[in-house]
Amino acid sequence: MKSNLHPTDYRPVVFSDDVAGFAFLTQSTAQTTETIKWEDGNEYPLVKVHISSASHPFFTGEEKIIDTEGRVDRFKNRFAAAEARKEALANKAKKAAANKARKADA
Repeated sequence: MKSNLHPTDYRPVVFSDDVAGFAFLTQSTAQTTETIKWEDGNEYPLVKVHISSASHPFFTGEEKIIDTEGRVDRFKNRFAAAEARKEALANKAKKAAANKARKADA
């Protein structure tokens, strides 16, 4: 197994989502030059993030609801129209064959 493969500089780091006003302290190897004074009175490196669980639509419950019913209804309508066209073509082919048979008998 390779030696020195994994980073060894894990340290406490604060990740901050300024849009949502949310921050959390965790262990990370993320490099940053900014620092912040945390709730426990200690100063930690600060990593600013654009989206966190406090601002992501999936976690906040504000995600866009997809209109699946409308999609299903549109699919069913297209399928029914295709079946109707198929049946009309089959009837037209039967009539043409019947006319051809009548002309051949006459």
